[in-house]
Amino acid sequence: MLKYQLIANQIEDHIYENDLPKGTKLPTVEQFASDYSVSKSTIVKALETLVLRGIVYQVQGSGIFVRKRNKKGYINFNSPKGFTDSLEEHKITSKLVDLELVKPDDEICNHLECDKDEDVYVVKRVRYIDGEIMCYEESFYKKSIVPFLNQEIVNGSIFDYIKKAFNITTSFQDRYFNVIKLDEKYAKLLELNVGDPGLVAYNQCFSSSGTVFNYSKIVYHYKNTQFYDQSSTTK
Repeated sequence: MLKYQLIANQIEDHIYENDLPKGTKLPTVEQFASDYSVSKSTIVKALETLVLRGIVYQVQGSGIFVRKRNKKGYINFNSPKGFTDSLEEHKITSKLVDLELVKPDDEICNHLECDKDEDVYVVKRVRYIDGEIMCYEESFYKKSIVPFLNQEIVNGSIFDYIKKAFNITTSFQDRYFNVIKLDEKYAKLLELNVGDPGLVAYNQCFSSSGTVFNYSKIVYHYKNTQFYDQSSTTK
């Protein structure tokens, strides 16, 4: 991860950990540069990143300010940290459906950008928010990058584990969405009716080196999930 990206993440974490309210004025570029012992240009890049994420906004001649936080219970479509980052005030739990090590088929090879002879972990889980079904998730991880997963690990946040154990974080991701009518498989897993609507998200997560380390397919429960998009426009 580049220095400005790391600093952007640290500033964002500081804002969230201290629950800074909307309109809180942040230090100047010069003060940030001194605090982080980097150049002003590095800080400018970090702040531009946070503006695009919708975390802060800048007022010419006045300074840098915290933007309004999202409504509680809403999932940020643009968060690179997974939906648990948007739902910190809620209890997120998982029920493991399956965990196995497989050889990928053509579809998974394409999304993970791997060969057919590579080993891939497949994790199938039902995720819950405050005891209510939130989604069904199928995730695929290259064993060459994530060498170990077990039941205890996948019952929690896999991304937190990967960051702590292997120092791998999501630098950027590609996401695709479509709405489906649930078939019997998904209806049963989500405890809904066949034919009910479901939002499906297909995610590719890339490390700072540009390597795909995770691909996932997530089918959201239409009654128990809400989303928001917080971003910024630039000229």
